[in-house]
Amino acid sequence: MTAEPAAPRAKLVLASASPRRLALLQQAGLEADALLPADIDETPHRGESPRALAIRLASEKAAAAAKVKIVHPDLKDAYLIAADTVVAVGRRILPKPETTEDADECLQLLSGRQHRVYTAVSMITPKGYERKRLVEARLRFKRLSAMEVDAYLASGEWRGKAGGYAIQGLAGVFVVKLVGSYTAVVGLPLYETVSLLAGEGYPVLTPWFEKA
Repeated sequence: MTAEPAAPRAKLVLASASPRRLALLQQAGLEADALLPADIDETPHRGESPRALAIRLASEKAAAAAKVKIVHPDLKDAYLIAADTVVAVGRRILPKPETTEDADECLQLLSGRQHRVYTAVSMITPKGYERKRLVEARLRFKRLSAMEVDAYLASGEWRGKAGGYAIQGLAGVFVVKLVGSYTAVVGLPLYETVSLLAGEGYPVLTPWFEKA
């Protein structure tokens, strides 16, 4: 009697080149089969709320990566995950600074104040359906001294990070209080991401057995 061939392993695509998002996936025991970073315009629309911006950008990143995915036959049936993180003080959306001046402005706004971090996840299933989740976290920074600001700016860790800081790095010492998902603030909420994948049939626990 001939054994039936094993079903092909489900594949996973991450629409990001972010090392921190990739590391979070790996923390959950998941390995991305491909990285397809999406280059989109992240400029907020006029009057757009931080919440709406995060959802829109995650969805646009997923859609852009999906267009690339379809030209790769080996990824045709892959699950695709995209995410975007937005930091806001009130309704003011903070940038992902590329200059010291912008990063300094972010830190001055965050110093001694509460702010919110919105991270949206968009998943596109092998059949092309989109599923989305939004996670909101509230944080408060200590009041930063001029020396602390200067030192953090000198580190360069802020470059390209939403709100001008990375909680998983040096800026973790600035956080007095966090209410919500730590992994969402880092850039990929693990509970919501894994729930989306599992809900659409991705075998999220299979790699756990393979580690035994």
